[in-house]
Amino acid sequence: MRNHEIGPGLFCRAALAAIAVFLAATMLSAQQPESSAPIVLHAARLLDVGAGAVIQPGEVLVQGDRIKAVGKSVDHPQGARVLDLGDVTLMPGMIDAHVHLFLHPGAEDLQTVEESVPWRTILAEKAAKDDLMGGFTAERDMGTEGAGSADTAVRNAINRDLIPGPRLRISGNAIDILGGHEDANRYNPAQRVLSNADYANSAEQIVEVMREQHKEGSDFAKIYETGPDRMIDGMLHTPYQYTAEQLKAAVDESHRMGTLVAVHAMGEPGTLFAAEAGVASIDHATQLSDETIRLMKEKGIFAVPTFAIFEYFATHRESQDQAAAEAEMLGYKIKEFRKQVAAGVPFAVGSDVGPFRHGTQAREMVLMVQYGMTPAAVLQADMINGAKLLQWAGKIGELKPGYFADVIAVKGNPLEDISAVTQVSFVMKGGVVDKQE
Repeated sequence: MRNHEIGPGLFCRAALAAIAVFLAATMLSAQQPESSAPIVLHAARLLDVGAGAVIQPGEVLVQGDRIKAVGKSVDHPQGARVLDLGDVTLMPGMIDAHVHLFLHPGAEDLQTVEESVPWRTILAEKAAKDDLMGGFTAERDMGTEGAGSADTAVRNAINRDLIPGPRLRISGNAIDILGGHEDANRYNPAQRVLSNADYANSAEQIVEVMREQHKEGSDFAKIYETGPDRMIDGMLHTPYQYTAEQLKAAVDESHRMGTLVAVHAMGEPGTLFAAEAGVASIDHATQLSDETIRLMKEKGIFAVPTFAIFEYFATHRESQDQAAAEAEMLGYKIKEFRKQVAAGVPFAVGSDVGPFRHGTQAREMVLMVQYGMTPAAVLQADMINGAKLLQWAGKIGELKPGYFADVIAVKGNPLEDISAVTQVSFVMKGGVVDKQE
């Protein structure tokens, strides 16, 4: 009979098992305090986005990943952790409805060709963190620009708390015609440089591509509807890529899948075709006819102006001629935007960040105020309309009981000076503090 002495192998295995149990318990306890212990956020001010008003002072009670109470003062449960953030304004996390996590400053066309998808995915993870630190707790990634469904991995890693980042709605590659806006039109054809988008040249092909993208994890479809863009005698000219009937086939398919369609559309007639088809948003939306505006108001289609990228391109071009052309386009866009505001076009906020530095895109809201909207209207467009556009209405975009605890703090009062949104000192997403200065 063997004796019962513990041999070295058995001892090691027992020790390793004990360590594993200890580490698992430690990790679990490290993850739990934020969700188990209530948190009270206190600040000098709190933004009521829906009312367009500021409450003084303001408090938010957070339990787990949700908001439990909001007001000038809230209940302080026993054991609650109180964070006094001082002379700041508490507000919902910002929403950027047009980002490119897979782009960074530099030659956009070359980076999509020269950089591998794994490398671009690593950079996208960093971009997601930078955007979160900039106060953006939810975003819509409008195309990986040739990285296919790699954004599925980034979104899933964020959802599983493997990496920090905003809540994401993703599209995978955009959809484009052969020789269209994102095709490799300026390269040697013999080299067969790939498009940054997925080809679809008919309604049937659009549906087929959408199904493949959805299979790979997409939340919505992005379709290029116009381009290239030119200013001729002070007017924007931009050819359409798909007919209204083709876009309607895409919208019908998105409804079947429970998703949405967003289009890149600078001007007429593509913007009208998009409105007739009933897309969720018209991004860039520089030129909108009276009929397009009527349909957008009737159907609740959001315009996403993306001023920040136009401003960036106007000041970051290789030649003075290119910069002058971009400046002319921006001037035309500002004039048309003021008409759209006066006409009551519904807006959401998207910056097209990627070609310029991630985490700095709150500049978009500053520009929208500068060009004609009130601070309250821009904040509502960003948070309330943004939540609708990302299909998270009633879950994010306002500080209300039951909503996700996505809360940021900014220095100053954004209703008095919208540039306060560029000075984010605190970020909480889902009840977890990601930034506190």
